[in-house]
Amino acid sequence: MIHCKIVTPLGQYKECDTTILNVKNQLGEMGILPNHVPLVTMLEISKMSTIEDGVKNEYAIGGGLLYFQDNEAMILVDSIESKDEIEAERALAAKLRAEERLNQADNSMDARRAELALKRAMNRLKVKGE
Repeated sequence: MIHCKIVTPLGQYKECDTTILNVKNQLGEMGILPNHVPLVTMLEISKMSTIEDGVKNEYAIGGGLLYFQDNEAMILVDSIESKDEIEAERALAAKLRAEERLNQADNSMDARRAELALKRAMNRLKVKGE
């Protein structure tokens, strides 16, 4: 088993034991099993999943950092929502706002923020299954 602690800027989100931890870093998707070699990696805005007590749990994460050693994973994320917590209507509205901001961006900083907001909204919709 892998013992996971998921922490956001607001504090600890969840602590759980999982048989596999699926994440995405800059090189692509990876599955971490018990006894994996020690690892430190940046996490992309993406879906993260665990299998706890035989049940698959999916989360939308807003990027972050993963530390893994001795079957313990410390996952520091900018934001996280479980599939059940995601409100599809709210995510769709965020996607539309981000697209509008991207079309109206007058400098590269505004465009970058809008791109990240769009990526987060699309990730939430993907995890929700919309």
